[in-house]
Amino acid sequence: MTKALSGFCCSLSLSTLMDSDIVSSSIDRSQTAMPDALAFKSINDPIKNQINSCAAICVKQDDPCHFLRVLYESLITGGLAGVVVEAALYPIDTIKTRIQVARDGGKIIWKGLYSGLGGNLVGVLPASALFFGVYEPTKQKLLKVLPDNLSAVAHLAAGALGGAVSSIVRVPTEVVKQRMQTGQFVSAPDAVRLIIAKEGFGGMYAGYGSFLLRDLPFDALQFCVYEQLRIGYKLAARRDLNDPENAMIGAFAGAVTGVLTTPLDVIKTRLMVQGSGTQYKGVSDCIKTIIREEGSSALWKGMGPRVLWIGIGGSIFFGVLEKTKQILSERSQKSHNA
Repeated sequence: MTKALSGFCCSLSLSTLMDSDIVSSSIDRSQTAMPDALAFKSINDPIKNQINSCAAICVKQDDPCHFLRVLYESLITGGLAGVVVEAALYPIDTIKTRIQVARDGGKIIWKGLYSGLGGNLVGVLPASALFFGVYEPTKQKLLKVLPDNLSAVAHLAAGALGGAVSSIVRVPTEVVKQRMQTGQFVSAPDAVRLIIAKEGFGGMYAGYGSFLLRDLPFDALQFCVYEQLRIGYKLAARRDLNDPENAMIGAFAGAVTGVLTTPLDVIKTRLMVQGSGTQYKGVSDCIKTIIREEGSSALWKGMGPRVLWIGIGGSIFFGVLEKTKQILSERSQKSHNA
């Protein structure tokens, strides 16, 4: 519960906290999901004292110090969660990539499943940190200005914006990773050097449009589903979620979104790994060529490993994310009390 207090305190004024009726028998449990910053209305009485004491020391949401604290915590939580997931589940991602690029019954190579992991982690850390450095402040700002029943819009918009900004780092990382996964290069430095030498700097952003086509809806949907499920769960249970519950909701959000975006992922993978070749001239040409030569079922290649990877990854990612938020919130609370 402590991890939620910082968000509550900083998103509501002191007067609102003191005047709000924390436990009200007249609350309509069938209301539409409310944003995290307002979900505290269903919390039991023992928590009220904690919220009020926190309110006494918190700053207004528009305070620059608040923004910097949110940014700092978001960078740490996002970067840590992203690295943990990539390191733990990288072989599944490699298998998925090799399945998606295989054609005409080509065999899948099971060796070198960790190819490109080191270079990938170097890119994932800043990319994940950048995503959450944009997502969390944007989400909080939108939740403040939008009506309660439009909280899903805030989550969708923040997720899409975070994905767009972080793509600056994520796309080159993904290009190098997938070409190493498919055996084109033996090391990340060699990959970067040879890609630039053969294709120019633009080669590092091969498939950029298809990446955005996949990741913007993926990020928006995954985080919207996750946030909305957490809000609904909190209201129903009248308490904050524990670690297993966060992980379970994260797994569900990841798996569902992974299924829906698999065709987009196949297109993105094909465009990124083709290098200087001209097999596909763009997104539309890639779709037409795949369907013409391999059938529409080829657009769903690698769905099993992808859903497994993102489902398990979602449980780990959001579990680590929420736990790290809790730890940072507790440290912040202690520093205020000191």
